[in-house]
Amino acid sequence: MVRFSQRDSTLTFAVRVVPRASRSEFAGEHEGALRVRIAASAIEGAANRELVRLLAKRFRLPQKAIEIVSGAKSKTKLVRVHGTDAAQLEQLLNAK
Repeated sequence: MVRFSQRDSTLTFAVRVVPRASRSEFAGEHEGALRVRIAASAIEGAANRELVRLLAKRFRLPQKAIEIVSGAKSKTKLVRVHGTDAAQLEQLLNAK
């Protein structure tokens, strides 16, 4: 189960990024964080940009609604998504 907090229409949760994957995709849960495989490398923030793009596409929000709160240079990040709720995160985890 991915740990998250929600305040109004803002959802905050942990993400575990696996860079240099063959394709960008959601890969379930890892120690309380959403596991995301990213096709980009971690060089010069490319993986962070791809993560924001992928989350924005999945939540059907503009990229500016996705914020990396902490861990920009780490594989484990804290992400804040404005304009969504826990039900959409649940759908993301259950979709395969």
